[in-house]
Amino acid sequence: MLNRRVLRTKVLQALYAFFQSEDDRIDIAEKNLITSINKMYDLYIYQLSIIPALVEFIKQRQDENKLKHLPTEEDLNPNTKFADNRILKQITGNITYKLKFNELKISWKEEQDMLRQLYNEIKESNTYIKYARSFDNYPYEADKKFFLKIFRNFIIENETIVNYFEDKYIHWADDFYEVAFMVVLTIENLKAEHTEDYPLPELFKPEDEYSNSSDKDFITQLFRKTIIHSKKFEKLISAKTDNWDIDRIAIIDMILLKMAITEMTEFPSIPVKVTMNEYIDISKDYSTEKSKLFINGILDKLAQDLNKKNKLNKIVTSLEDDQSNVVNE
Repeated sequence: MLNRRVLRTKVLQALYAFFQSEDDRIDIAEKNLITSINKMYDLYIYQLSIIPALVEFIKQRQDENKLKHLPTEEDLNPNTKFADNRILKQITGNITYKLKFNELKISWKEEQDMLRQLYNEIKESNTYIKYARSFDNYPYEADKKFFLKIFRNFIIENETIVNYFEDKYIHWADDFYEVAFMVVLTIENLKAEHTEDYPLPELFKPEDEYSNSSDKDFITQLFRKTIIHSKKFEKLISAKTDNWDIDRIAIIDMILLKMAITEMTEFPSIPVKVTMNEYIDISKDYSTEKSKLFINGILDKLAQDLNKKNKLNKIVTSLEDDQSNVVNE
């Protein structure tokens, strides 16, 4: 389940592409935005499928080893604790997972070298050795702990796997770690009593924490209204930049400011302090080092001016309360 920071970032990227493009079709740009977000759920299913694919690879190697001319005792009686992991079985048996897995036609058959390399790294680790040697009546939470350690230490940190997903879909490299966090939360929330019909988390929350507006409504309205009011907001920003030529403002900063004004004026249920802090934080990752100070200063002036003109129309908190929490780093 994606948080609002990720959704705002996705809208920022879509707006940047839109304003840089010569195509002024908002509907097409909006469709591309939704598609890019939906693709994150595809990545989520792909990431969930990596460890099951690895275990299938291990089982195939074990079957082959039994057919050796002179098999060892280990070849004939391989350790199956990894394959018997209860978290693994809950994932592969989950109805939602299986439906999406089949819909995407996921196959790891062409990635045997990557799986072999992954297995060789895992089987030499203390995590795997300790788990493989553990007693049979291993508690459920220990199965979960092992699964999470393997995912965190060998999947998330694996550059080969990240590159694999980037090759499949160029934006997945940017989305990889956010989606990996979703996978971790999914595993952490699993319980022993969960059956095959246990629902996996959805990509969009049906409601946000401030209103009954869905995440999907939020991003589409934020995207559209930022474009529709773009010229008007440029004038508002220009009036607050003193003698600074508006053409010299970095395009990312300009889009962030427009998005923030859209939230301030078009989303009554989102407090001003939330909007300001969110876009100041996003600027730290997507713009210049000085951008957070610039955006903070401009938004502070705009919020005060809009409040005086009764353009904020907030229903949750007052501007005075909002301003006390503005980030001033």
